[in-house]
Amino acid sequence: MISKKKALIGAIVIVVLTTVLNMTVVNFIGVRTGQMYLISKNTHEYYQEIQSRYGKLLQLSSFLEENYYQEIDMEALAEGAVAGMFEAVGDPYTTYLTEKEFSDLMTRTSGVFGGIGVIVTPGEDGYVTVVSPIEGTPGERAGLTTGDRILLVDGVAIYGDRLENAVELMKGTPGTQVTLTIRRDGIPNTFEVEIIREEIRVQTVRSEILEGEIGYIRISSFDEKTSDDFEIHLKQLEKQNIKGLVLDLRGNPGGLLSQCVKIADRLLGEQVIVYTEDRQGKQDVMKSGKGKIDYPLVLLVNQGSASASEILAGAVKDSGAGTIVGTTTFGKGLVQQVKPLSDGTGFKYTVSQYFTPNGTNIHGTGVEPNIIIELPEELKGATSIEPSEDTQLQKAIEVIREKLN
Repeated sequence: MISKKKALIGAIVIVVLTTVLNMTVVNFIGVRTGQMYLISKNTHEYYQEIQSRYGKLLQLSSFLEENYYQEIDMEALAEGAVAGMFEAVGDPYTTYLTEKEFSDLMTRTSGVFGGIGVIVTPGEDGYVTVVSPIEGTPGERAGLTTGDRILLVDGVAIYGDRLENAVELMKGTPGTQVTLTIRRDGIPNTFEVEIIREEIRVQTVRSEILEGEIGYIRISSFDEKTSDDFEIHLKQLEKQNIKGLVLDLRGNPGGLLSQCVKIADRLLGEQVIVYTEDRQGKQDVMKSGKGKIDYPLVLLVNQGSASASEILAGAVKDSGAGTIVGTTTFGKGLVQQVKPLSDGTGFKYTVSQYFTPNGTNIHGTGVEPNIIIELPEELKGATSIEPSEDTQLQKAIEVIREKLN
């Protein structure tokens, strides 16, 4: 059985493993002389570097183990060391995930999870900020809206730098109640919102025919099922001989890049969709094939459109394949990868930034529409809007009419 002290040392392994693997075998083999080994200069310098970087951690853990007034849970200390290492990076999207947190993340990207159905992000002011409530969920029905800051969950303070903890508090058994304390721009005092949790089965795609001949597809997020569902809905609309398409990405917080790329491939024709660039300057270019829709396309976006939504909007705007209508998007231009560990835990980290086909990085700025148009003030934050009152949708229809004429 692994000792408690070795569990803490294991916390360091993640950091040093790459360095170790880069050293040749000969560096670890010394020449025995009596009770001693002669080692290479490289090996000596390597262990000096390990001592310099991590000696304090090992020294302090040993001190606590021996001198703290109660017995220390060294496994918990090791977990805390790993979590602290990721937190010290200073990137809210780079985090260590406990076994439960990792399992929950995998569940969410599959399209089924339990909770209130709200996508959140660390805000610039340090608070947990609503990117968008997911359509048809308790969070949307309770009136939560983009930009709301969540200060407390059932009386417990939450902060953007511990986003996974905040999400965990908001989740729970379907049928149970959770109370959120909200701060909203334009309202002087905080207020509470009581929400009954549900099992969230996200239907990310829906569609309909507008004015007899214009197709409308709404994508609320990008999970594992989205591109397949999109293809089904698009084919159904095309069987009805649509003459134009409105693709509504308003309030879409993003999701799986692969799903966004598949949808772009269906719409855009042969072109660059997006490219990513890592710290070494290595680029990964994603392109679409020759297939392209042969009718006018309009994308609807707003400040709640983030990440994968912005990738699709940026590709459409830069290529001129369609028209972007609405308000400037959220501005998340970073790409994360998720890695599992053998003990059931895992981590996610920012691996690169992405650029639109014209080389624009939209992180912190967003995608500006071709046509900027706001919703009426009284309709902002509304969970349901009649098409005739939706000024952004009406503008999209007008643009398609003009192109058809």
